[in-house]
Amino acid sequence: MKSAWFTIMLSKPHILQWQKSSYLYRLVGWLSNWRQGSWLWQWSEAIAACLISLVFLFAPFVSTSLIGVLLIAVAAYWVLNTVSSKEKIATTPVHILVFLYWCVATVATAFSPVKSAALNGWVTLTLYLVLFALAAEILRSPKLCNWIITSFLLTSLLVSAYGVRQEFFGVQQLATWNDPKSALANDTRVYSYLGNPNLLGGYLLAAIALSVAAVFIWRGWIQKTLATIMVMMNSACLYFTDSRGAWLAMAVLIGALLLLFYFWWQKYLPRFWQVWLLPLVFGSLGGMFIVAFISVEPLRIRLLSIFAGRENSSNNFRINVWEACFKIIRDYPLIGIGPGNDAFNQIYPRYMNSRYPALSAYSVYLEHLVEMGYIGFSCFVWLIVATINHGVRQLIRLRQSRNKQGIYLIAAIAATVSLGFHGFVDTVWYRPQINTIWWLMLAIIASFYDDYRFDSSSN
Repeated sequence: MKSAWFTIMLSKPHILQWQKSSYLYRLVGWLSNWRQGSWLWQWSEAIAACLISLVFLFAPFVSTSLIGVLLIAVAAYWVLNTVSSKEKIATTPVHILVFLYWCVATVATAFSPVKSAALNGWVTLTLYLVLFALAAEILRSPKLCNWIITSFLLTSLLVSAYGVRQEFFGVQQLATWNDPKSALANDTRVYSYLGNPNLLGGYLLAAIALSVAAVFIWRGWIQKTLATIMVMMNSACLYFTDSRGAWLAMAVLIGALLLLFYFWWQKYLPRFWQVWLLPLVFGSLGGMFIVAFISVEPLRIRLLSIFAGRENSSNNFRINVWEACFKIIRDYPLIGIGPGNDAFNQIYPRYMNSRYPALSAYSVYLEHLVEMGYIGFSCFVWLIVATINHGVRQLIRLRQSRNKQGIYLIAAIAATVSLGFHGFVDTVWYRPQINTIWWLMLAIIASFYDDYRFDSSSN
């Protein structure tokens, strides 16, 4: 059983075997002689970190087109960096499954009933995956990892601060985000610079996880105070979004962080706390939630609306969209209609109820079934499970060496789990502001590894 699990999760021997037999992998470093004579390339990792940071610094404030330009710059740099690398790039189970995921998307594009639209989605997906590949390589450096994460956290602080300001000073609601029949019909839902409260909620999940990690990793009381302010500001702003999916994902995030931190520090705790810490913490949090649920009416109304079925307008809309998506899956079960929003927008109107137009399936997993069929969906789930498995295995290794960078790994695993949970009820992280964060979390996890480098002497 254990051997089968290692095989499914792509253990080290399988990775080495793949590296030795892959013609594509052998292209890495074929321009290394040119690189040795280049003065600029001695700063190659710093340049890459700057490009990656720019994506997250500008993402909440600029148009999708400009984010695309930044991703193209990242992709061009990754290609040049890869073919001129002096040493083979480390490969993990995450890398292999990301590549497999891209291959399935490519096949789905080739067999799409709307090929030109699917091609646009395929190009966009490829840019995201290249961002992952470059980030996973650069984040190996603790200094550059901290640099990139700090850039994202400072940006998220500005985003959340503006969102909190909207709560207290009011802001125009850009759409009917509340059920008109609800007691909260006129309630303010903040959206900051992102233009949508659900999108903002998804954006802040990773920001909360990484700012919690920063509290433990950053040195000096000024830095730790700043990190604490980030945690409070990001959490408050997420609450003010009134996004039910983000609230539930936040609960999952807290649970994942507590479990992983308990695992990290368990052997250093006295016997009493080893046994009772988790029950006491989760019991206290449960009690606080019950008190808040009883005493805070907006919270109670929003949470109860989850179980209102079609009586809630938001629920009813999603149910109708999901029904249409199941019809698409029935007609394109294996490989789907092709990746991307354009492909969805061309196929969905043929199946939808005329009163419920939609730009997505309102579920990341359902969206994968629509766009890439059961094959792509299975690959995506495999990628998530293998990524978390890889992260936990590396966390065990880092705990043994007491490497504090493992706390960033804890944050990335928890953020991945919470974003994955949020994906059950929304597709906001298909938007570039969040999709880039999703692949950054996977890149952080993939940047921690045993020595998976290709050993040329073994040929």
